[in-house]
Amino acid sequence: MPLTQNAPAKINLGLHVLRQRPDGYHDIETILHRIDWADTIAAAPAETLSLTCSDPSLPTDENNLCLQAADRLADAFDVTAGAALHLEKRVPYGAGLGSGSSDAAATLRLLTRLWDLDASLETLREIGGTIGADVPFFLTAPPAAHATGRGDTLSPLSKDGAPYRLPCSLLVAVPTVTVSTPWAYGQVTPTEANRPSLRSLVLSEDPSHWQEALGNDFEAPVVAAEPAVGAVRAALRETDAAYVSLSGSGSAVYGLFNAADAARAAQEMLRAGPLGVRTHLMPATD
Repeated sequence: MPLTQNAPAKINLGLHVLRQRPDGYHDIETILHRIDWADTIAAAPAETLSLTCSDPSLPTDENNLCLQAADRLADAFDVTAGAALHLEKRVPYGAGLGSGSSDAAATLRLLTRLWDLDASLETLREIGGTIGADVPFFLTAPPAAHATGRGDTLSPLSKDGAPYRLPCSLLVAVPTVTVSTPWAYGQVTPTEANRPSLRSLVLSEDPSHWQEALGNDFEAPVVAAEPAVGAVRAALRETDAAYVSLSGSGSAVYGLFNAADAARAAQEMLRAGPLGVRTHLMPATD
């Protein structure tokens, strides 16, 4: 039987683009939080590396982050064995949910098991960081982290000595558009001025204040360029959501709800409406 590994998505609770770096990337500040919407990666022994995918629109060659992760792990540990990988794709890509980075992280974990490698977490993070800035986050155990640098300098988020988890129900809605990350960065003017502490804001657990102060720098340009994203955001704002925001630099919009019934009602409304969105509901953690 092949080995399997889940690859959960994430949302961003606030995102500040602070400055452009000499290497062409950007320094940011954000809170990353894993959610339970997940892809699944399977791996079986094989003579060569190969990848299949349930979504025929995705590449299965070296342009796929799963194969990039496999190649770099094999190079780092001089692995000559192969693996037959299969990606069961559930989380939309180009949506700001980090699914490609999570798939890469899951591949690193999976092949470490399949190839029986003595790979430390730090080594996997170093390899993952060469693939994408979000990959190291998906290799960490805590569900939430304060991220700086390119998004790969991580500090686990905790409250009252326990790992931080969203205190309310989450509804994610994704329209049928994708957003290019390089394009999105090109629409933002970086600034460090008048930036509230995202860590303090999130730990305040005050969604009414979040709506005023917990912002995502990509939201305005993405909504302006993609009317479908603006329509989803407007629809969620008409519900009982306590907080509505874009996730990352993509097309996904999410709402946080104090009442589980309100979140379910909002999901049904979106499913029945004309917007054609994919949705995922994650209940509050007890």
